[in-house]
Amino acid sequence: MAFQIDCIRLRQIGMPLVHFFETSFGRTYERAMVLVEAVSSDGVSGWGEVTAGENPFYNEEWTLSAWHILRDYAAPRLLGKKLESAEDVDPLTRHIRGHNMGRGGIEAAVWDLQARLNGNPLWKEIGGGARQEISCGVSIGIQNSIPELLKKIETEVTAGYQRIKIKIKPGWDYDVIKEVRREFPGIKLMGDANSAYTLADADRLRRLDEFYLMMLEQPLDHDEIFDHAELQAQLETPICLDECIRSAHQAAQAIRLKACKIINIKLGRVGGFGEAKRVHDICLQNNIPVWCGGMLEAGIGRAHNIALSTLPGFVLPGDVSASKRYWKQDVINPWVEVSPQGTIRVPDGVGFGYTLDPAFLDSITVHQEELR
Repeated sequence: MAFQIDCIRLRQIGMPLVHFFETSFGRTYERAMVLVEAVSSDGVSGWGEVTAGENPFYNEEWTLSAWHILRDYAAPRLLGKKLESAEDVDPLTRHIRGHNMGRGGIEAAVWDLQARLNGNPLWKEIGGGARQEISCGVSIGIQNSIPELLKKIETEVTAGYQRIKIKIKPGWDYDVIKEVRREFPGIKLMGDANSAYTLADADRLRRLDEFYLMMLEQPLDHDEIFDHAELQAQLETPICLDECIRSAHQAAQAIRLKACKIINIKLGRVGGFGEAKRVHDICLQNNIPVWCGGMLEAGIGRAHNIALSTLPGFVLPGDVSASKRYWKQDVINPWVEVSPQGTIRVPDGVGFGYTLDPAFLDSITVHQEELR
């Protein structure tokens, strides 16, 4: 069903985290996020969330750059256009070089809008539905001490999470994982380096093989596929690529070069559902398991990740966890909850499946703008 977008509303919100989240890039205490509302000519709204961080550390994007890209470049290319499908968003914005998270936020909003116009859950609209419950892992940032980390892991294991991911960096790696394995010998455990190492650290990383990790995520540079291929050849531990994979083409290159054995798919990093599905399909064809990564999303982005995780290739527990792990209050109702078995029930509601909390949303809005 063709539709036209007559209005795009941008909204920047500020949400303090329940607990700081630290990676090799530094600590985050509060998220500044951009929400996108795409409104059709008959007044139906779809919502997307831009997953860029507050600073250009994970990639080149950040909150304010995403706002600029959306307002001045992406939105004008969609307003007033007759779209046959949300698939049309990508070709209309693809010549904006990079800025996948900004482009992905508006593309996700249009997918949600299309699902609502068709009366479908978002997961059905994107071709998902391989499962009605998704398996959940949890990501734990770098802590002040190993005992603090062990306490957090105990909390999450008790809560039922099926996989534990811990952030690592030089100086917070071998000895830390050794203690975690001593305390929790049977858990599914992975380490996420966020590009903190180089090939010169190959011997150091090879020592992690003794801890039978599920995977080692993005140990080397954010744009380096060749060095990852060289490193993977030296490791028993599977490498999972994250920052390196921004497109289906790069996923195909990495698989061909044997640079990894697993791929993390993040909606924002690849530019939205269309490209995420293409990455997924290439991995599925090559028997490369995938899982859904997280970027400290609020409820809208979290709901989109749930929908994405229903595609058949998402066979590993993702970073989609309960709202209460991050927020004192979420922007959706009900909040995303995880069962004692470490799963999230896929919502059946139209669109992304949850209801927005407009009063709370207004209370945390820093800035907004309407484009027509």
